[in-house]
Amino acid sequence: MTDLGAPGDPRARGPGDGPEAVASRIADAVDSLTALWSVAAQEASLRLSPHQLRALRTVEAGPGLNVTALADQMDIGLPTASRLCDRLAAAGLLERAPHPGTRREVQLWLTAHGRHVLNDVADRRTEALAAALAAMEPAERAALSRGLRGFLAARDGGAPHPDGTDGR
Repeated sequence: MTDLGAPGDPRARGPGDGPEAVASRIADAVDSLTALWSVAAQEASLRLSPHQLRALRTVEAGPGLNVTALADQMDIGLPTASRLCDRLAAAGLLERAPHPGTRREVQLWLTAHGRHVLNDVADRRTEALAAALAAMEPAERAALSRGLRGFLAARDGGAPHPDGTDGR
């Protein structure tokens, strides 16, 4: 397979390889990936909406945050975040606990069941993605991996390291 993105490759500069054309193809791929992940999540032990999964992942990343912080991080209104937490707590996935320093503030924590559900969803998503990647040629997977590293480095404002890593 030819690496069309290699430096000095004249084919890498064709009209279909400009940022807008590539962005369109990536948007299509992201839509496919989102569908693949959604199906994998729906096959998990407990079916949750993407909104509920995102809330659980947000709490997992910031254990002990309050409902206001959850609403801010999810870019949703406070009443919506509160109802979302009510449903997740009723399902045994999320626990609300009083803040040890301020009695009026409530902290959010994943329950053991919530962690189990998130792990189940993550495992199923990884399996689905691995199956799709297994259908690709090794050179295509390597090119995709290099491209993703470059994308992440550009997004984060840096260039990839000469060794091909993102420096992390």
